[in-house]
Amino acid sequence: MRETITLKPDEMPDAYYNVLADLPNPLDPPLDPATMKPIAPEKLLAIFPETLLEQEMSHERYVPIPEAVLREYFVYRPSPLIRAVFLEEYLKTNCKIYYKHEGLSPTGSHKVNTALPQAYYNKLAGVKTLVTETGAGQWGSALSYAGKKLGIAVKVFMVRVSYEQKPFRKKLMHLFSGDVSASPSSLTECGKRYSTDNPGSLGIAISEAIESVTTTKHAKYALGSVLNHVLLHQTIIGLELKAQCKKADIVPDTIIGCHGGGSNFGGTIFPFFPDKLEGRNIKFIAVEPESCPSLTKGEYRYDSGDTAGYTPLMKMYTLGKDFMPPAIHAGGLRYHGASPIVSKLLHDGYIEAVAYNQNDVLTAGKTFALTEGVVPAPESSHAIACAISEAKKNNGKTIIFTLSGHGHFDLNAYIDH
Repeated sequence: MRETITLKPDEMPDAYYNVLADLPNPLDPPLDPATMKPIAPEKLLAIFPETLLEQEMSHERYVPIPEAVLREYFVYRPSPLIRAVFLEEYLKTNCKIYYKHEGLSPTGSHKVNTALPQAYYNKLAGVKTLVTETGAGQWGSALSYAGKKLGIAVKVFMVRVSYEQKPFRKKLMHLFSGDVSASPSSLTECGKRYSTDNPGSLGIAISEAIESVTTTKHAKYALGSVLNHVLLHQTIIGLELKAQCKKADIVPDTIIGCHGGGSNFGGTIFPFFPDKLEGRNIKFIAVEPESCPSLTKGEYRYDSGDTAGYTPLMKMYTLGKDFMPPAIHAGGLRYHGASPIVSKLLHDGYIEAVAYNQNDVLTAGKTFALTEGVVPAPESSHAIACAISEAKKNNGKTIIFTLSGHGHFDLNAYIDH
């Protein structure tokens, strides 16, 4: 019988966990590219509301979740923790494999977890329009949904290759009144630098979104990954997971998440980080594509978060802001850099990073769909590929990974495979 661990609504966390409170070594500050000195917070008020900036810099261990956001979370949270017994049987492993299913949200991925609080805080600040980028469309659809629910317009620059590969994600954004443009576009000076057949990148799309904010009245920028406050919101995943493990007497040996900018991975593992500091032998593995290996082959240095250089410089693992990733199906992982927090943890030896090629990833995704009955997003299939590799060691370990989203809009990836 399938083992599913659930939480009641009143067992859901009512505060986010801020890992900055427990980092042994502080983060290097973001730098102003004009002066190469720590950036003044007021400069960032041009693109972010004050409350989110406060969260970005806060070292408070717990940040309360607003009641209005909790009310929206109850639509799809708490999410279940499921034992993948059919996958275990298929692999003939003595390991236990569990997955935290984030694909049950209104738009099918974990991205709604931060879209709702970002829309909420911007609405309170009087913002009329949120502008953002999206890779495969999970973030763009999540923010469009949150904007529609909370009464704020959303404009999305979607990386061109995914805009063409995944038409139904675009239609989902339209359903929630999102205004979607392929990036690079002719709508910004940054976009005009590139040819119309350029596949685009998250770095370019971020540049276009920030530029658009500066020319739109009552507009702010929203980011779906990388930044501290985004990963803060995503700790709802790991906090629930920790409660579910306690409830079912599960002691994880390995926790795995796919990695692009770091929100899904960080949100999953951060609440377990204090356990590691206390001496628990727990392994955290970030899984990225071989074609965009920021953690496994990038340099740990200051770099811009976008191609045009509009953002502050952040200390992170990076392939360089001008890196143009191949047109892989896991569009949500096609980012040149990584979260400064995740980068710091990797640099200091608290987490591990591995990379898989697209063929092995899609094979793992198909195997999971055929055994567990859930079609995973190509991004999530990176975590599945790693979980399968770990389970094949047959060492009796307990493995948990986050299924960050479903793949119902990614079927072409599996058909083409």
